Amino acid sequence: MSSYIKAIQERRANVWEQAKELLDTAEGEKRELSAEEEAKYQAFNADLDKIDARVKDLTEAEQRAKDAEAAFAGLLAKPQEQARKGHEDTELRRFARGELRSIEVCPEGPVNFRDLTKGTATAGGNTVPTTFYNQLIAHLIEVSGVMMAGPTVLNTASGENIEVPTTTAHSSAAIVAEGGTIGESDPAFAKRTLGAHKYGTLIQVSRELTTDTGVDLEGYLAMQAGRALGNAFGAHAVTGTGTGQPTGIVTSASTGKTGGAGVAGAFTADDLIDLFFSVIAPYRNSTSCGWMMRDATMAAARKLKDLNGQYLWQPSLQVGVPDTLLAKPVHTDPTVAAVALGAKSVVFGDFSAYFVRMAGGVRFERSDEFAFNSDLVTFRALLRADGLTVDQTGALKVFTGNAA
Repeated sequence: MSSYIKAIQERRANVWEQAKELLDTAEGEKRELSAEEEAKYQAFNADLDKIDARVKDLTEAEQRAKDAEAAFAGLLAKPQEQARKGHEDTELRRFARGELRSIEVCPEGPVNFRDLTKGTATAGGNTVPTTFYNQLIAHLIEVSGVMMAGPTVLNTASGENIEVPTTTAHSSAAIVAEGGTIGESDPAFAKRTLGAHKYGTLIQVSRELTTDTGVDLEGYLAMQAGRALGNAFGAHAVTGTGTGQPTGIVTSASTGKTGGAGVAGAFTADDLIDLFFSVIAPYRNSTSCGWMMRDATMAAARKLKDLNGQYLWQPSLQVGVPDTLLAKPVHTDPTVAAVALGAKSVVFGDFSAYFVRMAGGVRFERSDEFAFNSDLVTFRALLRADGLTVDQTGALKVFTGNAA
């Protein structure tokens, strides 16, 4: 990590200390923040968000530089092997020049079943070669809070419907007397279908961009397509109805805590603690357990303290690691509802209980005729995906503002 990034990180810690001092002063005087203090607090929150974005950009730039160095080293050491690894990018470049009309970019293997996480370099990211598909999926994850939170991802080679049994109740046990009859207690299941809803986007670039070899065309297409597809699917992964679109996490989650009356749907520290413990220990202990809310809601959560005067929210001291609330990571997504009466504004639980199905990779097609009069090349990116919460016994729960 460069000294500049460390300096920014220290500045982040300093901003948070100033925000805490503001809140502690008002609490010590047993009053609410004045209008001037509230404006300062919101400015501190905005500054924290800007610093987070800047640190993210810088760390990604450093990682790209490290990846480039590793690629050059591999090219010099193993030219034949490196040429083979670059086959996909060469095909993509030929596609961009118009030598191929379409290309399908798929994950390795016909079926891949795993928990999806965006690993840090120190956790093994440096050992994995960066392909075009991985670049695209990385951008998709970055703009979707659900994808960032670590759902279970099922990659399939084709898009036929998959019947998935969903757990609606677990078995139970009881003490049995000597010679007594053991009662039967079967888990309850329902059957849900994971389909393949089609998401598409058009990307137009100049012909010069497709032919100039010095341009990182692969990175540009991956960023544009990944963000567009990620935003579209990500919104449905949160609040999708399940009819003609994926079933969102909020849609199928049960209410773990309802707020009190007279506070316009806002939550207290006790409300979030109750929501935390409404999710049973096996789910709370999962490595994919965490919180999800929108940025403005996080600003309110940063103010809350427990009965011992300790803040529930704690800033991360490690770059690339999310801040925590009650020691669980906090993910943000703008699709989660704002704090309001009857709104489901906070999600908590085990996000690996949410299944994301990706069918057949990403299909790219090009047209030289669509924007012929502007000398632009039009690329079409298509992704088929679906999502639903498989374990519906309470793995994911929400805070709901009081209805009145």
